[in-house]
Order: sequence, then C-alpha cells, then structure tokens
Amino acid sequence: MKRSNLKLHHLLLPVVFLFILITFGLVIGPTYLGMKPFPLEIIFLLSAVFSAIELMILGYRWDQIQKAIVKKIAKGFPIILIFFSIGVLIGSWIISGTIPMLVYYGIKLISPDYMYIIAFVVPIIFSMLTGTSWGSIGTIGVVIIGMASIAGVDLGITAGAIVGGAYFGDKMSPLSDTTNLASAATGVKLYDHIHSMMYTTFPSAFISAIVFFSLSFVYPASSEVNNEATSQATLLAIKNLFNFNVLLIIPPAIVLYGSLKRKPTVPVMLLSALSASVLTLLFQNYSLENLLQTLLKGYDVNMATWATAMPENVVTLFNRGGLYALNEAIFFTFMVFIFIGILDMVKAMPTLVNIVFKDVKKKWALIISSLVATAFTNAFTSNQSATSFIIGDAFKSAYDRLKVPRKVLSRSIEDYGTMIETLIPWTASTLFVVSTLGVDFADYWHWQLLSILNIFVAPILALTGIGCFYKTKDKTK
Repeated sequence: MKRSNLKLHHLLLPVVFLFILITFGLVIGPTYLGMKPFPLEIIFLLSAVFSAIELMILGYRWDQIQKAIVKKIAKGFPIILIFFSIGVLIGSWIISGTIPMLVYYGIKLISPDYMYIIAFVVPIIFSMLTGTSWGSIGTIGVVIIGMASIAGVDLGITAGAIVGGAYFGDKMSPLSDTTNLASAATGVKLYDHIHSMMYTTFPSAFISAIVFFSLSFVYPASSEVNNEATSQATLLAIKNLFNFNVLLIIPPAIVLYGSLKRKPTVPVMLLSALSASVLTLLFQNYSLENLLQTLLKGYDVNMATWATAMPENVVTLFNRGGLYALNEAIFFTFMVFIFIGILDMVKAMPTLVNIVFKDVKKKWALIISSLVATAFTNAFTSNQSATSFIIGDAFKSAYDRLKVPRKVLSRSIEDYGTMIETLIPWTASTLFVVSTLGVDFADYWHWQLLSILNIFVAPILALTGIGCFYKTKDKTK
C-alpha cells in the first residue's frame, strides 16, 4: 500500500495503542488496580511491535521497516555518545576530587541567614556542573534541607527553592540528559537549544531569586546553626576520602570554556574527563585500577580502603557515574527510536499534527499548541524522555511550515515538560523530591517559583514574539 493510500485510522492506530498502554499502565492500573506501573521501555516496545505488524498487514516489507528503524537510530546516535560521555565525565570528576571539593566548600558556605536564596543558588551551581537536577536535590539539597530544619526556617519554601535551582541549573547545563534529549528530538544543536531556553528560564529565575531573597526577611531563621552534626560529619568524611587542590577546577573549567565557545559536546566532555583522570593519579590516593573501574561502572566509596564507615549521605552523594551510569536512558532511547522510526515510514505524527492543527495559521498559536501538548504528554507518561521524542517528532514539520525556528520547539518541550514535572503530584520527579527532601508536595509546590513563573513566561513570549527568532534563519536540518 502506498503512503498516499493510507487512511487516517491507519495513522491513528499506533498512536491510540500507545495512548491506551500509557493510560492503563501508568494511570489506571497503578491508581485503581494496585498494579505496578508498566516500564516505559516495554510500553514503547509493544507499541513498536504493534506498529510494525500493522504496516506489514498493509503491505510494507520487513526490510523496509527495519531500514526506517536503523535510519532513525543512526540520526539519534550522537545523543547515545553524549550519554556515555556524561557518565564517564561524572565518574572522573568524583574520583579526581573535583565534585567532592565543590560539595565540601559549598556546605561550608551555607549559612542560616538568607537560607532561601542560598537554597536556590547553590543547587544551580551543582546542577550546571553535573547536569543532573535529581543529583543536586539528592545531595546538596538534602544537606540544605537538614540545616534548614535546624535553623527553623520554612521547609516548604526551602524545598521549593532547592528544586527550582536544581532544575534551572540542569536546563542550562550541556551535561543534562533531558537538555540533550530535547535538542536531539527536534534536530536542534545543543547550544542553540540552551540559548533559546535562556529567554524563558532566565526571567523566571531572576524573579524567583528576588522573591527568595526577600522571603529571608519575611520568614527568618528561628535559631542559629552551630556545628551542625550532620554537615560536620559529611565534611570530615569528604576530607577523609579526597585531597583538595586548586587545580581540581580544571575539569569544570574545560566544560565551561567549551560551552562558551560552543565546541563539540562529546570531545569537550572527554577532554574534561581525561584531565580529571590525570588529576586523580596526581593528587588522590586511588590506584589506576580504581580509576578505570570508576570510568566503567562509577565511583564507590569502598575504594577508599583507608576510610572508616562512611555516612549514608556521603555514599549516596558519590557512588555514581561511569560508562554504564545512563544505561537505562540509553536503552529507553533505543526503544523510542524504534517506535518513531516505524512511524516515520508513513509520516504518521507530522500528518496527524497537520490534521489536528491544520487551522493553526499563527505562529504564536502553534507555539502554545506545542506547550499544551507537551504538558499533556508529560503528565501521562511521567517521563520527559518520552515527551521529548513524541512532541518533537509530531511538531517539527508544523514549525518548519510556519517558519518558526525549531529551537523554539525544543525550548517549549522543556518549558512545559521538564520544568513542570515537580508540579504534577504523580510524576516520578515529584515522588523523588518528596521522598528525598521529606517535604510534602502540598507544602512545597506553590514555592517552586521557577516552574510556576515559567508557565506564564513561555506563552507570553509566544504571544509577543519576543525571543521567538522569527526573523532568524533556521539552520536546523
């Protein structure tokens, strides 16, 4: 059957099948039937199998379908290389002492005075350097919330500041997996995507910072923190594991330079990891075998045979990284590529979007439509990776048709995808925040000012055309 002979219901069936699996596997089953959520990898694999069977029934050959899958995977393979590089980079930064040194001095600088603005700014730094919002929340965020509880400040405000800062830094980091996914899913260069996000996230972050600074006077600390036991134990443990040296700032300096100069992402990451590896052998007490094991499977505090029992938060803080660190994200990405590659054969998603949004003639209306579609998809999948590929594949042609640069699409995917995950009570991100920081969703969500403000900033820019690059030639291919 030729593509021109395909009917609307032929294009709808795979999408409807995916929607049914997501609705039952992630919403109805866990909520009403006591079932565990379906793994998203299996959901997309089953959807890919369904789509392939449908196309074969319609007359397509398997070699055609396989060729389409391979073509999609080939286009997306650079993101796989970035995932591998991120894992190696984080592991090397830990064993070299770079991340531990930053954590150490970050903790020492935290004061109960102006706790809220500190809780917002410090996670920004950590997320930008490591590319992980969850990592920042689960490490320095835990330390900050512990000190906040002793200082007697509002834990809801503190948690909202921590989450907002962690997500802002994550979005601005070239090491972030979701940032890389959004750019890859839309075919936008990584640094073009980050530059585009600045127009929405920077105003939101600036206003948030002013509010958090002001709240320090409205909700001041009720007591002073003097030699707080947990932070002191953490500092001693870190000093026992690593030796500090000013040269340990070289690895992040390389990444910062590469970001500013817009150098290729993978070579910059690997160069930074190489410098960190050399610094490990020069300044740390770890062997070459420890270094290689870290680059492969991640750092483990048990490598420090001279150290006594480590606090649990230190173990959680540093036991990470390595070539296999992002294997789940990599495997999931392959599953999504397989599904979307099959749909690409018949241009299913662009065709459906053109049908649904065929009456959208205004650029601002298209941008807002992609924002709404992103929020809806992320709310159902609880997964920004899936959202990036689904929305990116669906809206690319529409953006091209109305001559809206795709970096606005990639930004929109994050504005109403990644940025609002912690505002939806059933998402994995919200569950992680609640369980990690020990603050109820009802107490922190309205203080997650960054994402709340971003919800308003993004459509305002669409309506006004500010930061939408309408007069800029889109070089995206």
